[in-house]
Amino acid sequence: MFTGIIQAVGQIERITPVGDDVRLDIAVGDLEMSDVKLGDSIATSGVCLTVTAFDARAFQVHVSRETLSCTVGLDTQKPVNLEKALRLSDRLGGHLVSGHVDGVGQVVRFEPLGDCMLLSIRAPHALSRYIAVKGSIAVDGVSLTVNTVEHDTFSINLIPHTLEMTTLRHLGVGSRVNLEVDQIARYVERMTQWESESQGEPA
Repeated sequence: MFTGIIQAVGQIERITPVGDDVRLDIAVGDLEMSDVKLGDSIATSGVCLTVTAFDARAFQVHVSRETLSCTVGLDTQKPVNLEKALRLSDRLGGHLVSGHVDGVGQVVRFEPLGDCMLLSIRAPHALSRYIAVKGSIAVDGVSLTVNTVEHDTFSINLIPHTLEMTTLRHLGVGSRVNLEVDQIARYVERMTQWESESQGEPA
């Protein structure tokens, strides 16, 4: 489990094919690695990955074909947002993020808005019902608050600190991003479905 508060920007340095899968070597940038152990989870641009080897400057992960097929940004040597898994004693500064990407969105607008940047993303239609004004969403692993929703497109104001500390500053119109919707929305939907399914069943 993660919070969506990015701890460092790293860099995918090497991509090695392993059958249909790949092994990634990721430089950690400023991410503190002294408390990392083999088997730990590190969210990489919103994707929960398992550490298979590491040292003070980099770590390795094995990424399956399935993960590659439903995410973006893990098959290119590029900067990535990094966050180590949440500990129970940590502050929850963002929102609960699982690191399991729900879908890939596309940037349709990215322009200055005062000192901020206005970011608009078109989400897959199936995810739109989970996105609400003032609700939370993770974009490439970054916990953000939704400002507006219109059909399948939602907008966010990115403050200067977020732009400085994450890879979102590199986005442009047409960029594709990993999306994870708020888990609470999914549970509410399931409870509603369950109640509807249960109506009329014998007690």
